This record gives sequence, structure tokens and C-alpha cells, in this order.
Amino acid sequence: MSAASRAPLRSNRSPRTTLSTRVRRRAALTAGAAVAALLVSACGSGGTSGGGGNTNFVTGTDGIATVAKGERTPAPDLSGKTIAGKTLDVADYKGKVVVLNVWGSWCNPCRAEAKYFAKVSKEYAGKGVQFVGINTRDTSTGAALAFEKDWDITYPSLYDPTGKLLLRFDKGTLNPQAIPSTLILDRDGKIAARSLSALSEERLLKMLKPVVAEK
Repeated sequence: MSAASRAPLRSNRSPRTTLSTRVRRRAALTAGAAVAALLVSACGSGGTSGGGGNTNFVTGTDGIATVAKGERTPAPDLSGKTIAGKTLDVADYKGKVVVLNVWGSWCNPCRAEAKYFAKVSKEYAGKGVQFVGINTRDTSTGAALAFEKDWDITYPSLYDPTGKLLLRFDKGTLNPQAIPSTLILDRDGKIAARSLSALSEERLLKMLKPVVAEK
């Protein structure tokens, strides 16, 4: 074997190119890890968070967390394309109570609660209430659209396949940490209540009615 053949092969990539590739790869892995951490309870039975520390919310024995009106925080920017390809900005619904439901077509608990969301959304359409979904981790909109058709869901859903919208919620607030999750936004666009598990019609109304009744 010649000295040339024994010499280590050198990459023709410049150090700058290699470093740039490593930085991009590290950033992608960090973002992916953040989404995975946020959705660690994805499509499970959900969980509860206490109101200790600097948080202002209280979680009841039914798993529904609530915040007093004067202590609520605004929801983050939740805008983008819907699964139907239309533009939607949740902030445009300020003045209405918004029911925000995080779901995926692949999620069995989401299927279990879908009929209740379809029913209540229609019943409260004329009462100053707007339902909005956030569809996540569906790799295409086809399955999500089929889900809506199957369950007769007529309200819009933002398409968020990688969970970027969910990462906009501040830690320590009533953020969606599971699939399904449901948040109730008051008429000022602030987060009033949260559930981290599939909801029955009774529990959905238990979250919704007190916020609708606020003056």
C-alpha cells in the first residue's frame, strides 16, 4: 500500500460549509425536540397542572383549569392557513368567546370528542361564540378534511403540522400540552380555561358557559 493510499481522505467541503450545515442541523433538532417535549402527552388521557409558582390558574378535580378574569394572559398570535387553504387569524374574533381545540385526525380521543364539538359549535353559533381548531401532526390536509366531513365539523381549523403555533404559548400559562387540548378565550382574546384531555359535552359546556356569561 502506497503512502498516498494510507493517507486519510480529506473532504472537499470548506470548513465554513461544514459548520453551516452543522448549525442548521442542530437548529432543526432543537426545534424538533421542543415540539416533542410540548406534545409529550400527545393523544393520551391528558393531565393537570397546579396553580403554584407564578401561575394564576387553578385546576379543578375534573381537570379543567381556570383563571380569574383580572389575571388572564392574552393568547399568542394564532394565524395562518386553514386545512381548507384559507387565511385565518384568531385575533379577528376578538369580541367573541373562542373555543380553541387542538386535534389530529390520527388521534382516537379527538374522534371521541368530535361529535360534541360539532354539536355545541352549532348550538352556540348565534351566541357570540366561535370555534376554531388547530390541526397538528397530520402530514397532509386530506385526512384532516376527511375527519371534519366524518364528524360534520363546520368551523375552521388552522393547519399546524409541526406544532409551531403551539410553541407560541408562553410557559407557565394555560398552554396546550397534549392532543387533544381545549382552550377557552374570553372576549378580550385572553385565555380563561383549559382542558388537556378529551371532553364530553357536559365538560365542554362546563368550560364554556361561565365565560359566555361574563359581562
